[in-house]
Parts: sequence; structure tokens; C-alpha cells
Amino acid sequence: MDINVRELKSKLAAGEQFVFIDVREPDEYAEFNLGAQLIPLGTFAAAVGDLEAHKKDEIVLHCRSGMRSANAQKYLQQLGFENVRNLEGGVLAWLSEFGR
Repeated sequence: MDINVRELKSKLAAGEQFVFIDVREPDEYAEFNLGAQLIPLGTFAAAVGDLEAHKKDEIVLHCRSGMRSANAQKYLQQLGFENVRNLEGGVLAWLSEFGR
């Protein structure tokens, strides 16, 4: 199940607990980020072990447009992660809706 930018903004504002991961590259993250943990897609498979403790927790993934994070979402789901959500439209949708 995906998540839209309005729902994500509400979750962040409410201080809800979830695992928040940005799968973009470091230069993209440095330019603008939403406060998520950076795990670039290219290193994602190597970092999955660090996420094992969160198999049942809500995980929200995002990237620039939603494509890379959709790939990461599918990968985690194949590994048995139960509640992985992809930000629809990614950072582009966030900036379109809320600006910087």
C-alpha cells in the first residue's frame, strides 16, 4: 500500500513512529531531504540486514519520483517485510504540494 504526500506530512507532524528511508543518491539528499535515513538504492541490498528488526513495522520509502523506492518496496516485500509503503510521486510530489 502506498502513501501520498499529505498522509506522510500528517504522520511526520504527529510524530508517528515508522521507519523512514530515502533511497536517492547522496547528492540528491544533500540538495533537499525530508529527514529520512539515507540508504541509496545501489547499496540497499547490503543494508537490508540492518532493517531485519523492523520486518513487522511500518516502513515508508521514497525517492525523487517514486520509481526507485517502488523497486526497494518490492524487494523488501519479497524478503517478508509486512508493511512497506512507497511515497507516491516522491520528492517531486512533495515539492509540488508543499514547496521547500
